[in-house]
Amino acid sequence: MEFQQMKEALLERIEQQQLVQATISQPRLKSNDVKRIKLKPLMLKGIYHIQLEYQYERILKHENVTLDAFPAALDACFEDFRQFQGEFVDEQIHVQLSKKNKVLFKTTKQQQKKEVNLAHNRKKNYLLDETTPYPFLIRLGVQTEDGTVKKQKYDKFKQINRFVEFIDDALAHLPKDRTIRILDFGSGKSYLTFALYHYLKVEKGLDLHVTGLDLKKEVIEECNQIAHDLGYDQLEFLVGDINDYNDETAVDMVVTLHACDVATDMALARAVKWGAKVILSVPCCQHELNRQLQAPALNVMLQHGLIRERFAALATDSIRAQILSLVGYEAQLLEFIDMENTPKNILIRAYHTRKPATQEAREQYDAFVQFLSAKPFLHNELTTYLDEVK
Repeated sequence: MEFQQMKEALLERIEQQQLVQATISQPRLKSNDVKRIKLKPLMLKGIYHIQLEYQYERILKHENVTLDAFPAALDACFEDFRQFQGEFVDEQIHVQLSKKNKVLFKTTKQQQKKEVNLAHNRKKNYLLDETTPYPFLIRLGVQTEDGTVKKQKYDKFKQINRFVEFIDDALAHLPKDRTIRILDFGSGKSYLTFALYHYLKVEKGLDLHVTGLDLKKEVIEECNQIAHDLGYDQLEFLVGDINDYNDETAVDMVVTLHACDVATDMALARAVKWGAKVILSVPCCQHELNRQLQAPALNVMLQHGLIRERFAALATDSIRAQILSLVGYEAQLLEFIDMENTPKNILIRAYHTRKPATQEAREQYDAFVQFLSAKPFLHNELTTYLDEVK
C-alpha cells in the first residue's frame, strides 16, 4: 500500500465515525518534545470531533478538531511519527512507516463489535481536589467553607493547580536529606506561595522553609497574618526588593511570577548564582529587547507595534531559556495556563543538571542575539558563567 492510500483508508474509516481510539507513536526524531498522540472521538455541542491528546514527557495538551480539519492534523502527525495503532468499531489497524514512508498496513477483525463513546469527560483530576476544603484556599477566598470553588475564582483555582503540577514535577530535583530552601520573588497576594507550601509541607510532608518577598508592606503584613493563623510556621513574608535581598548563600528553588521586565532577569541571575536546583518563572512586561531590536530582515513584522511587542516577549524568553541551558540547566518554555485566561502564560522551567553546554548551542545563542542586536540583561549578570562556554 502506498503512503497516500494508507492515509485515505484511515480517513475513510474516521469520517464514517468508526474510530474507537488510536495511538500515534514512534517519533521520527529523538528530540521531538511530543512522545505520542492519542486520538478519540467526542461530541461537542452536537458536532463530531476528534480529540488529539499530545503527551509530552511530563504534561498533556489537548486539541479538538472537526472532521473537516482532521486530514491536515493527521498529515502533521505522520510528519513527526511512524506508527499508528487504531481500534475501530469492527477492526484493529496497525500502520508502521519506514524512514522513507514505506507502509506496512495490517488489519485484524474485532471478535466483538466495539461501541464508540462520544462523551466528553470534562472533569479534571486536579492535584488539589475541587471538592476538598483546603484551609488556605478558604482563607484566600477561592473556596467556600464547605470546599466549593467559588464561580468567580475558578480560573484562579485552575491556575493554582497548574502551578502545583509544576511543583510536583520538580520533586525529584529537590534535596531529601535536609531542609529545602525556597524563595518566591514578587509574591504579591501569594495564592501560589501558599499553594506551594501546602502541597510540599502538608501533602508531601517535606522539611522546608519558604520566604515570599514583595515591595507592598500591607500585602506582606496580611500574608504573614494568614500564615500565622494557618499554622504555617516555616512560611514567612518579607518586604524587600530582589536587588536588596542578600540573606542567602544557597537556595534550592526560586520562584518568580510576573516580575516586570528585567526584574525577572535579576531573579534568574540570583537563582543561578545560588545554584538553585529548580527555577520556575512566569515573566511579565519584557520591554528591554523591544527597545533594542534592530533586525532589518524582520521589518515586515516589526513595523507593527503589537507584533513587535509580542515578538520581543517571545524572543526574550527564548534568550533566557538558552542562557540557562548554557550555564548548566535543563530549561524549557511551557504553557502555564490557557491564553484565554491571561496572555502571561509562558513559564520558564529550569532544572540544574550541570550538563555542560555544547559549542553549537553557544554559537546558536551568539548568532541569535547578534541578529536581533540584543544586549540581554541576563547575559550581563551571568557573564562569568557564560565565558566558560566560549
